[in-house]
Amino acid sequence: MSANILLSMAGGLGLFLFGMQYMSQSIEKVAGAKLRQILEMFTTNRFMGMIVGIIFTGIIQSSSACTAMVVSFVNAGLMNLSQAAGVIFGANIGTTITSQLVSFNLSKVAPVILLAGVLVAMFGKKENLKQAAGIIVGFGVLFVGLQTMSSAMAGMKENPQVVELLGSLKNPLLASLTGLVLTTVIQSSSVTVSIVLLMASQNLLSLQISLFIILGCNIGACTTALLASLSGKKEAKRAALIHFWFNVIGTVIFFIVFLVAIDPVMDLIWKVSADNGRFVANAHTIIKICQVIILFPFSGMIVKLSELCVPGEDKKINYRESYQLKFIGDKVVFNPATAVVEVIKELDRMASLASENLNRAMNALITLDEEDIEEVYEVEKNINFLNHAITDYLVKINQSTLPIEDLKSIGALFHVVNDIERIGDHAENVADAARQRKEDGVSISKEAQHELGEMLDMVNKIIQYAIEMFVQSDEKHMQEVVALEEQVDEKERELQKAHVDRLTRGECTPEAGMIFSDIVSGLERVADHATNIAFAIVSDDSDSDTVEA
Repeated sequence: MSANILLSMAGGLGLFLFGMQYMSQSIEKVAGAKLRQILEMFTTNRFMGMIVGIIFTGIIQSSSACTAMVVSFVNAGLMNLSQAAGVIFGANIGTTITSQLVSFNLSKVAPVILLAGVLVAMFGKKENLKQAAGIIVGFGVLFVGLQTMSSAMAGMKENPQVVELLGSLKNPLLASLTGLVLTTVIQSSSVTVSIVLLMASQNLLSLQISLFIILGCNIGACTTALLASLSGKKEAKRAALIHFWFNVIGTVIFFIVFLVAIDPVMDLIWKVSADNGRFVANAHTIIKICQVIILFPFSGMIVKLSELCVPGEDKKINYRESYQLKFIGDKVVFNPATAVVEVIKELDRMASLASENLNRAMNALITLDEEDIEEVYEVEKNINFLNHAITDYLVKINQSTLPIEDLKSIGALFHVVNDIERIGDHAENVADAARQRKEDGVSISKEAQHELGEMLDMVNKIIQYAIEMFVQSDEKHMQEVVALEEQVDEKERELQKAHVDRLTRGECTPEAGMIFSDIVSGLERVADHATNIAFAIVSDDSDSDTVEA
């Protein structure tokens, strides 16, 4: 084989891999957030999950990316294993769309497609349009790579050594192992099947052996999800194993079928195929559809099998007390399409800690319980840790290939983490006041205690609404938050006046009056920070106006 042919093959493969990855990443950037929402909304049962898996994978052209996203969803607790099984089954059908596209041989128009994409990317004025052009560029590069490989393979036919080597591949088991190894290395069954399709089109591979190579590709395609799950929780590992066992069991079934009845199977596929390329593409699709039809009724058993392979539960960690991230970080599966969702879950946890700590501190202000005071300080240290860790993570993911809509929300997330941290600081200030009361013997009247309790109830309501709105990205409580924030401002003015009146009448000591005034001002600022969190969902601009606190 000449060096020119080898170089053409390598160059074509490189262009094909780059085009496939670039197109997939561009689709995730442009539509990743919408696709994620669809994945969340329509996976309530296994059948709907399977339909979504087919569509989702067909759009992003990568079952590995879809499965990796499902693994990260399971890891974050957004999807259970039963729902994941349906999506994974569907992803295995959706991945065959790539080989179908390749079989139609669009190589002749690929340069035109590529040029159109480049022109839009270079001269398009709207950012969204330029990002969408990346999809066209990837698609064009993919088919230019295919054309390059196809031309190189045409040259291979004239080399008797190559023809003899590929012709000697007659052992079904060896052919399946070849498909497994190639797909494991390339980490894309679509690419491997496309190469097999091109070879079959050039009569370099027999159609019979092509079928067995495809079976090996099915198992090799599990590598990405298995690797992605290694750093995840046990549920994430089980989700990856569902993908693995589906393909292993399905491959074994069809391996036996092919050994026993290869000729009838080939005759059946030929009835819907016009040439060798279409034969390989149709075989890939038919195998996957049949695997799903056979194994879908047993999906519950496959879920159980994955649980047997990864027994037990994750080690229970008290995230309220420990300085650890729960949903993000190095120990959690990272996927660009779900990164922001997981940050929001981590912020929800941080907000719960801050809210609980504020109420704990207010309780300690009245009861002077030393254990409560100490716990406020300990939880505040945890909140400070989360503040730094989440901020660092946001900086990190801001530099990755996030969906466009998620990138727009990063600025708002920076504001939210800061507002939650400030709520925690105010809780610590209340604990300081409680300790001062205890050490100096300062008393607070029943009337003042009642007034503080009323204001705290209003502030708790704003925090509850704000966090619910932020987590669900829903403006349903916006009017209540605005009204409550105004009421808290009015309450603060009312209570400040009332405490001055008590001081004037001699019903309150200056020390108690100072503590009361500081606490009331602090609660008003907490309401401001909670309002900022609520408004974060309606403005993703990092320079957006926030309530000064």
